[in-house]
Amino acid sequence: MTKAAVFGTGSWGTTFGMILAGTGTRTTLWGRRAEVVEAIDRRHENPDYLPGAVLPETLRATTDPAEALDGADFVVLAVPSQTLRENLTRWKPHLPPDALLVSLMKGIELGTTKRMSEVICEVAEVPQERVAVVSGPNLVGEIVRGQPAATVVACTDERAMERLQAACHLPPWFRPYTNPDVVGVELGGAVKNVIALAVGVAAGMGMGDNVGAMLMTRGLAEISRLGAALGADPHTFAGLAGMGDLVATCTSPLSRNRTFGENLGRGMTLAEVIAATKQTAEGVKSCESVLELARKHDVEMPITEVVVAVVHDAMPPSEAAVLLMSRTPKPERYGL
Repeated sequence: MTKAAVFGTGSWGTTFGMILAGTGTRTTLWGRRAEVVEAIDRRHENPDYLPGAVLPETLRATTDPAEALDGADFVVLAVPSQTLRENLTRWKPHLPPDALLVSLMKGIELGTTKRMSEVICEVAEVPQERVAVVSGPNLVGEIVRGQPAATVVACTDERAMERLQAACHLPPWFRPYTNPDVVGVELGGAVKNVIALAVGVAAGMGMGDNVGAMLMTRGLAEISRLGAALGADPHTFAGLAGMGDLVATCTSPLSRNRTFGENLGRGMTLAEVIAATKQTAEGVKSCESVLELARKHDVEMPITEVVVAVVHDAMPPSEAAVLLMSRTPKPERYGL
């Protein structure tokens, strides 16, 4: 029987564990908080992150990383992106030698500007063929209620990619598509969070759908430019891991990043929004590393620049809006 270890008992880690368990994969979640682990393992619930959801009885949980990793074919990493390096360094001695390491994380590491798959390769000392990425429009609040969703599984090793696809394909509830473009899939997942913050700020200020559409479209152009500079397949950004994830994250009230931005747009301070936010909004920290990555490759990302200024430099949202709208337009084909 295929075995999976999922590291992270937050909403997405737990939900992905449910999906794996639902396909017959023997799945164990690892969590650092004993009370959350006990709730999952004994009561088949995760009230902190998925209140009201009934988890499969076959889904296990533990606080012992060695126990979770024992014999695992898939090691799924679903921790906050900025904690990955430290955590994976501790777990490395217990990693099975042939396991596929799977990233559910959507962020760019601060300081190094590395994508999550790059951090995994570096810390675990594995080749890129041993690392896969799962990304797409995966709003947990819908998936956990059994509403249909699709995602993208990316890996440079076709056989490994197809194995993971089979392990998380749960008809008619959850459908994974495959894409060998790891770079594009990761960038789409990371940068859309930044754009969702901008859309949320605009919505919180009472701006209309025209502004939201502009930010999403121009945001997709920013993602595509960065992707081109890093060698991604441009077709990726027109698919689920690009446009699909961007639209869902920018428009849904279930989106953490959009909601975070809305609260800023309504006048709350950064500290107040952080205090009111129970789960990680990855774009808040990753916006700085995304901007640094863009500057390294001489890529213009004006929306990202403004998000960093609002979130980290205390620029008033009203000033940010004026700054964006007053930029001198540059000739770009097809309005992209």
